[in-house]
Amino acid sequence: MLDIAEELNRWVEQGRDFAVATVVAVGGSAPRQPGAALAVDADGTAIGSVSGGCVEGAVYELCRQALEDGETVLERFGYSDEDAFAVGLTCGGVIDILVTPVRADGPARPVFAAALTAAAHGEPAAVARIAEGPAELRGRALLVRPDGSYDGGFGAHPELDRTVAAEAGAFLDAGRTGTLEIGEQGSRCGAPLTVLVESSVPAPRMIVFGAIDFASALVRIGRFLGYHVTVCDARPVFATRARFPEADEIVVEWPHEYLERTEVDGRTVLCVLTHDAKFDVPLLKLALRLPVAYVGAMGSRRTHLDRNERLRAVGVTELELARLRSPIGLDLGARTPEETALSIAAEIVAGRRGGSGVPLTGAHTPIHHDTTAPSTRRIGSVA
Repeated sequence: MLDIAEELNRWVEQGRDFAVATVVAVGGSAPRQPGAALAVDADGTAIGSVSGGCVEGAVYELCRQALEDGETVLERFGYSDEDAFAVGLTCGGVIDILVTPVRADGPARPVFAAALTAAAHGEPAAVARIAEGPAELRGRALLVRPDGSYDGGFGAHPELDRTVAAEAGAFLDAGRTGTLEIGEQGSRCGAPLTVLVESSVPAPRMIVFGAIDFASALVRIGRFLGYHVTVCDARPVFATRARFPEADEIVVEWPHEYLERTEVDGRTVLCVLTHDAKFDVPLLKLALRLPVAYVGAMGSRRTHLDRNERLRAVGVTELELARLRSPIGLDLGARTPEETALSIAAEIVAGRRGGSGVPLTGAHTPIHHDTTAPSTRRIGSVA
Protein backbone atom coordinates (compact mmCIF):
# COMPACT_ATOMS: atom_id res chain seq x y z
CA MET A 1 0.00 0.00 0.00
CA LEU A 2 2.76 2.44 0.88
CA ASP A 3 4.27 2.02 -2.59
CA ILE A 4 1.38 4.13 -3.96
CA ALA A 5 1.22 6.47 -0.96
CA GLU A 6 1.32 9.73 -2.90
CA GLU A 7 -1.80 8.93 -4.91
CA LEU A 8 -3.64 7.40 -1.94
CA ASN A 9 -2.77 10.38 0.24
CA ARG A 10 -4.47 12.64 -2.30
CA TRP A 11 -7.53 10.38 -2.17
CA VAL A 12 -7.61 10.68 1.63
CA GLU A 13 -7.28 14.48 1.44
CA GLN A 14 -10.18 14.54 -1.04
CA GLY A 15 -12.30 12.45 1.34
CA ARG A 16 -12.62 9.50 -1.05
CA ASP A 17 -13.51 6.00 0.09
CA PHE A 18 -11.35 3.29 -1.41
CA ALA A 19 -10.27 -0.31 -1.01
CA VAL A 20 -6.65 -1.35 -1.25
CA ALA A 21 -5.37 -4.79 -2.27
CA THR A 22 -1.87 -5.55 -1.01
CA VAL A 23 0.45 -8.45 -1.80
CA VAL A 24 1.04 -10.29 1.49
CA ALA A 25 3.18 -13.22 0.34
CA VAL A 26 4.47 -14.76 -2.87
CA GLY A 27 5.50 -18.28 -3.84
CA GLY A 28 7.43 -19.41 -6.88
CA SER A 29 7.81 -16.97 -9.75
CA ALA A 30 5.67 -13.89 -9.16
CA PRO A 31 6.05 -10.43 -10.69
CA ARG A 32 5.43 -8.28 -7.58
CA GLN A 33 6.75 -8.51 -4.04
CA PRO A 34 4.97 -8.12 -0.67
CA GLY A 35 3.75 -4.56 -0.23
CA ALA A 36 2.81 -4.03 -3.88
CA ALA A 37 -0.72 -2.67 -4.04
CA LEU A 38 -3.72 -1.86 -6.21
CA ALA A 39 -6.40 0.54 -4.97
CA VAL A 40 -9.89 1.25 -6.28
CA ASP A 41 -12.08 4.17 -5.21
CA ALA A 42 -15.87 4.39 -5.03
CA ASP A 43 -16.03 5.71 -8.61
CA GLY A 44 -14.10 2.72 -9.94
CA THR A 45 -10.81 4.54 -10.52
CA ALA A 46 -7.84 2.19 -10.07
CA ILE A 47 -4.18 2.88 -9.35
CA GLY A 48 -1.22 0.56 -8.75
CA SER A 49 -0.70 -3.10 -9.53
CA VAL A 50 -0.38 -6.41 -7.69
CA SER A 51 0.62 -8.80 -10.45
CA GLY A 52 1.79 -6.95 -13.54
CA GLY A 53 -1.55 -7.75 -15.21
CA CYS A 54 -2.17 -11.44 -14.49
CA VAL A 55 -4.96 -11.09 -11.91
CA GLU A 56 -5.68 -7.38 -11.90
CA GLY A 57 -9.25 -7.82 -13.13
CA ALA A 58 -10.20 -10.24 -10.37
CA VAL A 59 -8.50 -8.12 -7.70
CA TYR A 60 -10.30 -5.04 -9.01
CA GLU A 61 -13.63 -6.79 -8.44
CA LEU A 62 -12.58 -7.84 -4.94
CA CYS A 63 -11.86 -4.20 -4.15
CA ARG A 64 -15.27 -3.11 -5.44
CA GLN A 65 -16.92 -5.80 -3.30
CA ALA A 66 -14.92 -4.78 -0.21
CA LEU A 67 -16.02 -1.18 -0.65
CA GLU A 68 -19.62 -2.31 -0.83
CA ASP A 69 -19.73 -4.70 2.14
CA GLY A 70 -16.90 -3.28 4.28
CA GLU A 71 -15.28 -6.69 4.73
CA THR A 72 -11.53 -7.35 4.69
CA VAL A 73 -10.61 -10.53 2.81
CA LEU A 74 -7.48 -12.56 2.06
CA GLU A 75 -7.44 -14.23 -1.35
CA ARG A 76 -4.91 -16.57 -2.98
CA PHE A 77 -4.19 -16.56 -6.71
CA GLY A 78 -2.15 -19.18 -8.52
CA TYR A 79 -1.58 -20.78 -11.90
CA SER A 80 -4.44 -22.84 -13.39
CA ASP A 81 -3.36 -25.91 -15.38
CA GLU A 82 -6.96 -26.72 -16.26
CA ASP A 83 -7.71 -23.48 -18.03
CA ALA A 84 -4.92 -21.30 -19.40
CA PHE A 85 -7.35 -18.41 -19.63
CA ALA A 86 -8.65 -18.74 -16.08
CA VAL A 87 -7.78 -16.16 -13.47
CA GLY A 88 -4.30 -17.03 -12.28
CA LEU A 89 -0.62 -16.31 -12.57
CA THR A 90 0.56 -17.66 -15.88
CA CYS A 91 4.15 -17.28 -14.67
CA GLY A 92 3.52 -20.24 -12.34
CA GLY A 93 3.67 -18.39 -9.04
CA VAL A 94 1.25 -17.95 -6.16
CA ILE A 95 0.36 -14.69 -4.44
CA ASP A 96 -1.74 -13.93 -1.37
CA ILE A 97 -3.67 -10.65 -1.59
CA LEU A 98 -5.14 -8.77 1.39
CA VAL A 99 -8.06 -6.53 0.40
CA THR A 100 -8.96 -3.84 2.94
CA PRO A 101 -11.71 -1.22 2.64
CA VAL A 102 -10.67 2.25 3.80
CA ARG A 103 -13.95 4.07 4.25
CA ALA A 104 -14.70 7.32 6.02
CA ASP A 105 -16.69 5.41 8.65
CA GLY A 106 -14.03 2.74 9.13
CA PRO A 107 -12.19 2.43 12.48
CA ALA A 108 -8.74 2.39 10.87
CA ARG A 109 -9.21 5.39 8.54
CA PRO A 110 -7.16 7.78 10.76
CA VAL A 111 -4.31 5.26 11.00
CA PHE A 112 -4.21 4.70 7.25
CA ALA A 113 -4.38 8.46 6.67
CA ALA A 114 -1.42 9.10 8.99
CA ALA A 115 0.66 6.31 7.42
CA LEU A 116 -0.04 7.53 3.89
CA THR A 117 0.78 11.12 4.80
CA ALA A 118 4.11 10.09 6.30
CA ALA A 119 5.05 7.91 3.34
CA ALA A 120 3.97 10.54 0.80
CA HIS A 121 6.26 13.08 2.48
CA GLY A 122 9.24 10.73 2.64
CA GLU A 123 9.02 10.22 6.40
CA PRO A 124 9.80 6.75 7.81
CA ALA A 125 6.79 4.82 9.07
CA ALA A 126 5.49 1.26 9.27
CA VAL A 127 1.89 0.09 9.19
CA ALA A 128 0.78 -3.34 10.46
CA ARG A 129 -2.43 -5.16 9.55
CA ILE A 130 -3.85 -8.57 10.42
CA ALA A 131 -3.73 -10.70 7.28
CA GLU A 132 -4.91 -13.99 8.80
CA GLY A 133 -6.87 -14.25 12.02
CA PRO A 134 -10.32 -13.61 13.49
CA ALA A 135 -12.59 -11.49 11.30
CA GLU A 136 -13.04 -8.91 14.05
CA LEU A 137 -9.30 -8.11 13.99
CA ARG A 138 -9.11 -7.57 10.25
CA GLY A 139 -9.51 -4.12 8.80
CA ARG A 140 -7.73 -2.52 11.75
CA ALA A 141 -4.20 -1.13 11.58
CA LEU A 142 -1.32 0.03 13.74
CA LEU A 143 1.11 2.80 12.72
CA VAL A 144 4.66 2.70 14.10
CA ARG A 145 7.15 5.58 14.03
CA PRO A 146 10.98 5.44 14.23
CA ASP A 147 10.96 6.52 17.89
CA GLY A 148 8.84 3.47 18.81
CA SER A 149 5.59 5.36 19.38
CA TYR A 150 2.49 4.03 17.71
CA ASP A 151 -1.13 4.89 16.94
CA GLY A 152 -4.15 2.69 16.37
CA GLY A 153 -4.32 -0.95 17.31
CA PHE A 154 -6.35 -4.10 16.95
CA GLY A 155 -8.85 -3.65 19.75
CA ALA A 156 -7.97 -6.98 21.35
CA HIS A 157 -5.37 -7.81 23.98
CA PRO A 158 -3.17 -4.73 24.79
CA GLU A 159 -0.08 -6.92 24.74
CA LEU A 160 -0.82 -7.71 21.10
CA ASP A 161 -0.51 -4.03 20.16
CA ARG A 162 2.72 -3.63 22.12
CA THR A 163 4.32 -6.72 20.61
CA VAL A 164 3.29 -5.88 17.06
CA ALA A 165 4.58 -2.32 17.53
CA ALA A 166 7.97 -3.62 18.68
CA GLU A 167 8.23 -6.10 15.83
CA ALA A 168 7.06 -3.55 13.25
CA GLY A 169 9.68 -1.15 14.60
CA ALA A 170 12.36 -3.74 13.82
CA PHE A 171 10.99 -4.06 10.28
CA LEU A 172 11.08 -0.28 9.94
CA ASP A 173 14.68 -0.06 11.14
CA ALA A 174 15.66 -2.46 8.37
CA GLY A 175 13.36 -0.90 5.77
CA ARG A 176 11.66 -4.28 5.31
CA THR A 177 8.17 -5.33 4.31
CA GLY A 178 6.93 -8.81 5.16
CA THR A 179 4.88 -10.88 7.59
CA LEU A 180 5.24 -12.13 11.13
CA GLU A 181 3.32 -14.76 13.05
CA ILE A 182 2.16 -14.04 16.58
CA GLY A 183 -0.36 -15.33 19.09
CA GLU A 184 -3.63 -13.47 19.68
CA GLN A 185 -2.35 -12.26 23.05
CA GLY A 186 0.95 -10.95 21.73
CA SER A 187 3.06 -14.04 22.35
CA ARG A 188 2.93 -17.71 21.52
CA CYS A 189 -0.30 -17.96 23.49
CA GLY A 190 -3.61 -18.16 21.67
CA ALA A 191 -4.45 -18.87 18.05
CA PRO A 192 -1.77 -17.71 15.62
CA LEU A 193 -2.17 -14.49 13.66
CA THR A 194 -0.34 -13.48 10.49
CA VAL A 195 0.53 -9.79 10.50
CA LEU A 196 1.56 -7.87 7.39
CA VAL A 197 4.08 -5.11 8.12
CA GLU A 198 4.77 -2.52 5.42
CA SER A 199 7.69 -0.14 5.85
CA SER A 200 8.23 3.15 4.11
CA VAL A 201 11.67 4.72 4.38
CA PRO A 202 13.32 7.63 2.55
CA ALA A 203 14.75 6.83 -0.87
CA PRO A 204 18.23 5.29 -0.83
CA ARG A 205 21.09 7.55 -1.84
CA MET A 206 23.19 7.43 -4.99
CA ILE A 207 26.20 9.71 -4.86
CA VAL A 208 27.89 10.29 -8.21
CA PHE A 209 31.40 11.72 -7.98
CA GLY A 210 32.62 13.43 -11.13
CA ALA A 211 30.49 15.87 -13.14
CA ILE A 212 31.12 14.34 -16.56
CA ASP A 213 28.81 13.39 -19.44
CA PHE A 214 28.58 9.81 -18.17
CA ALA A 215 27.39 11.17 -14.83
CA SER A 216 24.47 12.95 -16.48
CA ALA A 217 23.18 9.66 -17.89
CA LEU A 218 23.73 7.89 -14.55
CA VAL A 219 21.76 10.59 -12.73
CA ARG A 220 18.77 9.97 -14.99
CA ILE A 221 18.79 6.21 -14.53
CA GLY A 222 19.43 6.55 -10.80
CA ARG A 223 16.32 8.70 -10.44
CA PHE A 224 14.38 6.18 -12.54
CA LEU A 225 15.42 3.42 -10.09
CA GLY A 226 14.16 5.45 -7.14
CA TYR A 227 17.42 6.79 -5.73
CA HIS A 228 17.95 10.24 -4.26
CA VAL A 229 20.84 11.31 -6.49
CA THR A 230 23.65 13.67 -5.52
CA VAL A 231 26.36 14.86 -7.92
CA CYS A 232 29.62 15.96 -6.32
CA ASP A 233 32.62 17.57 -8.02
CA ALA A 234 35.27 20.04 -6.87
CA ARG A 235 35.06 21.99 -10.15
CA PRO A 236 32.23 24.58 -10.09
CA VAL A 237 32.33 25.08 -13.84
CA PHE A 238 31.17 21.46 -14.35
CA ALA A 239 28.97 20.82 -11.31
CA THR A 240 26.03 23.00 -12.37
CA ARG A 241 22.25 22.70 -12.40
CA ALA A 242 22.28 23.37 -16.14
CA ARG A 243 24.36 20.22 -16.72
CA PHE A 244 22.46 18.08 -14.21
CA PRO A 245 18.85 19.30 -14.15
CA GLU A 246 17.53 15.95 -12.83
CA ALA A 247 19.90 15.62 -9.88
CA ASP A 248 18.31 15.98 -6.45
CA GLU A 249 21.40 17.73 -5.15
CA ILE A 250 24.59 19.21 -6.63
CA VAL A 251 27.61 19.72 -4.38
CA VAL A 252 30.75 21.67 -5.27
CA GLU A 253 33.35 20.28 -2.89
CA TRP A 254 36.33 17.98 -2.83
CA PRO A 255 34.75 14.49 -3.03
CA HIS A 256 36.43 12.94 0.00
CA GLU A 257 35.63 15.98 2.16
CA TYR A 258 31.97 15.79 1.18
CA LEU A 259 31.84 12.05 1.84
CA GLU A 260 33.34 12.61 5.29
CA ARG A 261 30.49 14.91 6.35
CA THR A 262 27.43 13.48 4.58
CA GLU A 263 25.17 10.71 5.85
CA VAL A 264 25.32 7.25 4.24
CA ASP A 265 23.85 3.89 5.19
CA GLY A 266 23.68 0.28 4.09
CA ARG A 267 21.56 1.17 1.03
CA THR A 268 23.82 3.95 -0.28
CA VAL A 269 25.64 3.46 -3.59
CA LEU A 270 28.80 5.40 -4.46
CA CYS A 271 29.79 5.79 -8.12
CA VAL A 272 33.23 7.30 -8.71
CA LEU A 273 33.47 8.53 -12.30
CA THR A 274 36.36 11.00 -11.94
CA HIS A 275 39.19 8.54 -12.85
CA ASP A 276 41.68 11.14 -11.59
CA ALA A 277 44.08 9.99 -8.88
CA LYS A 278 43.99 13.24 -6.92
CA PHE A 279 40.24 12.76 -6.46
CA ASP A 280 39.97 8.97 -6.54
CA VAL A 281 42.57 7.89 -4.01
CA PRO A 282 41.45 9.88 -0.94
CA LEU A 283 37.81 9.31 -1.88
CA LEU A 284 38.06 5.54 -2.32
CA LYS A 285 40.26 5.14 0.77
CA LEU A 286 37.33 6.51 2.77
CA ALA A 287 34.52 4.95 0.73
CA LEU A 288 35.85 1.39 1.04
CA ARG A 289 35.72 1.69 4.83
CA LEU A 290 32.11 2.85 5.00
CA PRO A 291 29.09 0.53 5.53
CA VAL A 292 27.55 1.25 2.12
CA ALA A 293 25.93 -1.11 -0.38
CA TYR A 294 28.13 -0.45 -3.40
CA VAL A 295 31.38 1.29 -4.34
CA GLY A 296 32.23 1.42 -8.05
CA ALA A 297 34.94 3.31 -9.91
CA MET A 298 35.24 4.11 -13.61
CA GLY A 299 38.42 3.62 -15.62
CA SER A 300 40.27 1.32 -17.96
CA ARG A 301 41.86 -1.88 -16.72
CA ARG A 302 45.24 -0.11 -16.71
CA THR A 303 43.73 2.73 -14.67
CA HIS A 304 42.24 0.15 -12.32
CA LEU A 305 45.58 -1.56 -11.71
CA ASP A 306 47.37 1.75 -11.17
CA ARG A 307 44.64 2.96 -8.83
CA ASN A 308 44.81 -0.24 -6.78
CA GLU A 309 48.57 0.25 -6.28
CA ARG A 310 48.01 3.84 -5.17
CA LEU A 311 45.33 2.68 -2.73
CA ARG A 312 47.60 0.00 -1.28
CA ALA A 313 50.28 2.63 -0.82
CA VAL A 314 47.96 4.69 1.43
CA GLY A 315 47.02 1.71 3.57
CA VAL A 316 43.94 0.21 1.91
CA THR A 317 43.87 -3.52 2.67
CA GLU A 318 43.18 -6.35 0.23
CA LEU A 319 39.90 -7.06 2.02
CA GLU A 320 38.84 -3.46 1.51
CA LEU A 321 39.96 -3.51 -2.13
CA ALA A 322 37.81 -6.58 -2.72
CA ARG A 323 34.74 -4.39 -2.16
CA LEU A 324 35.62 -2.13 -5.10
CA ARG A 325 33.67 -2.73 -8.32
CA SER A 326 36.20 -1.65 -10.92
CA PRO A 327 36.07 -1.26 -13.85
CA ILE A 328 32.54 -0.20 -12.92
CA GLY A 329 29.46 -1.92 -14.38
CA LEU A 330 28.55 -5.20 -16.07
CA ASP A 331 29.98 -6.20 -19.44
CA LEU A 332 27.28 -5.07 -21.87
CA GLY A 333 29.67 -3.84 -24.53
CA ALA A 334 28.57 -0.31 -23.57
CA ARG A 335 30.04 2.68 -25.41
CA THR A 336 27.72 5.66 -25.04
CA PRO A 337 27.08 7.45 -21.72
CA GLU A 338 23.55 6.02 -21.66
CA GLU A 339 24.74 2.46 -22.31
CA THR A 340 27.44 2.84 -19.67
CA ALA A 341 24.90 4.14 -17.16
CA LEU A 342 22.76 1.10 -17.92
CA SER A 343 25.68 -1.26 -17.26
CA ILE A 344 26.40 0.46 -13.92
CA ALA A 345 22.74 0.35 -12.92
CA ALA A 346 22.55 -3.33 -13.87
CA GLU A 347 25.48 -4.12 -11.57
CA ILE A 348 23.90 -2.16 -8.73
CA VAL A 349 20.56 -3.96 -9.12
CA ALA A 350 22.27 -7.36 -9.36
CA GLY A 351 24.14 -6.67 -6.12
CA ARG A 352 21.04 -5.38 -4.38
CA ARG A 353 18.82 -8.30 -5.43
CA GLY A 354 21.37 -11.11 -5.50
CA GLY A 355 21.37 -11.52 -9.27
CA SER A 356 24.15 -13.28 -11.14
CA GLY A 357 24.36 -10.90 -14.09
CA VAL A 358 24.27 -13.78 -16.58
CA PRO A 359 21.66 -14.03 -19.38
CA LEU A 360 18.39 -15.67 -18.31
CA THR A 361 18.30 -17.60 -21.58
CA GLY A 362 19.74 -21.03 -20.85
CA ALA A 363 20.18 -20.30 -17.15
CA HIS A 364 18.45 -22.32 -14.44
CA THR A 365 18.30 -19.58 -11.83
CA PRO A 366 15.02 -18.03 -10.58
CA ILE A 367 13.78 -15.05 -12.57
CA HIS A 368 12.47 -13.27 -9.47
CA HIS A 369 14.78 -13.66 -6.50
CA ASP A 370 16.00 -11.42 -3.75
CA THR A 371 18.60 -12.48 -1.22
CA THR A 372 17.52 -9.61 1.05
CA ALA A 373 13.84 -10.60 1.19
CA PRO A 374 12.80 -11.70 4.69
CA SER A 375 10.97 -14.91 5.35
CA THR A 376 7.98 -14.98 7.65
CA ARG A 377 9.08 -14.25 11.17
CA ARG A 378 7.66 -16.16 14.11
CA ILE A 379 7.66 -14.64 17.56
CA GLY A 380 10.11 -16.42 19.78
CA SER A 381 12.23 -17.73 16.90
CA VAL A 382 15.53 -16.46 15.54
CA ALA A 383 14.87 -14.28 12.47
